[in-house]
Amino acid sequence: MTADDSFGRLDDDHYPAYTMGRAAEMLGTTEGFLRAIGDARLITPLRSAGGHRRYSRYQLRIAARARELVDRGTPIEAACRIIILEDQLEEAQRINAEYRRTASLHTAGV
Repeated sequence: MTADDSFGRLDDDHYPAYTMGRAAEMLGTTEGFLRAIGDARLITPLRSAGGHRRYSRYQLRIAARARELVDRGTPIEAACRIIILEDQLEEAQRINAEYRRTASLHTAGV
């Protein structure tokens, strides 16, 4: 990979750019918290060649959502389940809206 290729990934939300230590520092939490949300299958960090966890910005945003719920007193397992269910609901609503758009086009004769 060339330097130009690496710079292209800076805007990639899913590129695993952050080590566990850096991710925990950015979120103001512990590495144990990141392990716990991984164990709860909220996020699955990628692994470096050496087996170290690496996190993307997208995963850090999800972890931050979990952290907010936990900080408000929600048990970590419940916080992870809430976020998973919220994401599933959002996806279902997106699919339903797409079906409605498609159905209205067919009804209109387009």
